[in-house]
Amino acid sequence: MMKYRAAVVFLAVFALLLGGCKSLRGSSCNKPQDYQKAASVPPLTIPAGLTPLDTTTALKLPALKEPAPPKRTVNDPCLDAPPPYKVNKPAPAPQA
Repeated sequence: MMKYRAAVVFLAVFALLLGGCKSLRGSSCNKPQDYQKAASVPPLTIPAGLTPLDTTTALKLPALKEPAPPKRTVNDPCLDAPPPYKVNKPAPAPQA
């Protein structure tokens, strides 16, 4: 009975560790995502005889005027992890 409990505890710990291992699951953050296929749709058309909606306070998104970001490969790290950087300490003020 003690061996059975030890085996169950070992398997539970192993499953938790394996589930948290990112390298075994693979990275899908650089693969095309569903939201990237989204497109704008034309405004709603109101049939004749109905009152149109008040769109004066509607959210208007500006057109994107920036170049597309560079393509990322599947092997590139995910962007949820910031790139490494080092902050240089300022030079000490000269002594007078």
